[in-house]
Amino acid sequence: MTSTIEPTTIRPAAKPSWWDRQGDLIMRRPFNEWTFTHMNWIMPTEYVARSGPHLPLPLSPDPLDLTYRFDDRDHTLTDLHRHTNTTAFVVLHRGEIVHETYPGVFAGPRSRMQLFSISKSVTSMLIGIALADGAIGSVKDRVTDYRPDFRGTAFEESTLAELLDMTSGVGDAEVWDVPDSGIKRFEQAIMGGGDIAEVIRSAPRRTAPGERFNYSTFDAQILGWVLEAATGRSLATYAAERLWNHIGADRDAYFWLTRARPRTAIGGGSFNATARDIARLGLLMANDGVVAGQQVVPREWVRRSRGSDLPHLAVGALGASGYDHYGYANQWWTLGESSFNAFTGLGVHGQYLFVDPTADIVIVKCSAWPTQDDERRDLETITALRRVADHFA
Repeated sequence: MTSTIEPTTIRPAAKPSWWDRQGDLIMRRPFNEWTFTHMNWIMPTEYVARSGPHLPLPLSPDPLDLTYRFDDRDHTLTDLHRHTNTTAFVVLHRGEIVHETYPGVFAGPRSRMQLFSISKSVTSMLIGIALADGAIGSVKDRVTDYRPDFRGTAFEESTLAELLDMTSGVGDAEVWDVPDSGIKRFEQAIMGGGDIAEVIRSAPRRTAPGERFNYSTFDAQILGWVLEAATGRSLATYAAERLWNHIGADRDAYFWLTRARPRTAIGGGSFNATARDIARLGLLMANDGVVAGQQVVPREWVRRSRGSDLPHLAVGALGASGYDHYGYANQWWTLGESSFNAFTGLGVHGQYLFVDPTADIVIVKCSAWPTQDDERRDLETITALRRVADHFA
């Protein structure tokens, strides 16, 4: 008698659903030109209401007929915008708009731009304000002083100072093209209704705290939660009361929120505002935290954001998770003496809030790069922004 063995059917692995891949789709060109100006159509939001006096930015337009040197060639700003997918570009000199252009298809002066990790720099400003208010005791306080649910995790002994400088030592490298990386699981939890706190609580310790820079959205997210716990207000409400109402903003800003309830803002990446209003934040930082004669962000906090004396945070010393032309301090990227003590907020896909206090220059550049990170596009952008600052200095 002959037995028959049925052949094994091998089924291909199931493809990720649209729901699983929505983060990738939102960020893909050319769709991201639309999504980066319409995040409030895609995600739940909480608005940062503008209720203070409006302070118009004076207009002194300049065609900025300058060139910058990159890759042994001279390029114009038009070249920069083409090479680096610029959507909005605003230059302030001495508090006046001297140059403004919106190459993006959906961008304009009233468009609220998705700023990604410039949000981290905004959260840092709010932490400085909360310290001055007395809501937060000290940067030496531990995360668990405000969020006891992080006891028993790798963040249990982390101080706010370590989170601010991204030296907590917790978590892997922030890699977007690895499906199961921490940052991809974080993104999927945000978009798909998962528990982002659990994703962060599960992050492993990799190095001793305070010894090595490792770029971490988790560190910034915890800072946002600490701020909310300390002030008893949501990130958006506190930002409206203590920051947005004082800068003379044109429009409400907003944070988009997680899909899962209780919904929470992403203090490390979900702030949206007009390019002009972001320039107002840069002007605040250029002016030692003062606007219209009022000290909004503590002067010492602004100075702390311009650079660190810690050797592992110096320009060129950040290691694998920072490019060689940057240092880091207080949720800002520093550029050192060679560029007039400039510093910048950065966001993936090419978002910049460049501040040069010596030249009295603020530059906002919003972009829609095809990838989250791009070292070449970043270096060309910084080269061009330095050249603009040099032009006015």
